[in-house]
Amino acid sequence: MKTASNPLTVASNLIDTNNRKYLEALFLKLEPNTPAVWGKMKPQQMVEHLIDQVQYTNGKKEPFCEVSEQQAQVAKQINVYTAVEIPRNVIFGEISDQLIYPDLPSAIQQVMTELADFDQHFMKPETLVIHGGFGPMNYKEWCIWHSKHFSHHLKQFKIPAPPLLH
Repeated sequence: MKTASNPLTVASNLIDTNNRKYLEALFLKLEPNTPAVWGKMKPQQMVEHLIDQVQYTNGKKEPFCEVSEQQAQVAKQINVYTAVEIPRNVIFGEISDQLIYPDLPSAIQQVMTELADFDQHFMKPETLVIHGGFGPMNYKEWCIWHSKHFSHHLKQFKIPAPPLLH
């Protein structure tokens, strides 16, 4: 299993979610009816799912760990610090047909706002935020996980990330 001090260099197919202009350009490639390669989500449902998940990392929603401390440490080591990818068709809960935002462009703007709020939330370097399966994570760890999560869902709609330049 490959590991590195910066896991973004381990997996060259990850989107750098800190490159916000590029990330937004990728999202803007989506059309409301872009078909998914796998899964049941439509593009706006996927973006709204990411909004929801980022809100757990920017202080707007209260996260809690759903596993033991030991399980969380093992899961974080594997899922954050290696090139392991999120498997296709993993479902944690229901996918709502009820959309929150009026259209896909509005949802894309909101996910970008949530990411900016995420950066603000972590202005203090000692800030930690709980992940439901990985326990407490710092800003760098969350950036890696967001990159993996966003890459996973954009690939779901045939929007691959180019290799990162190292």
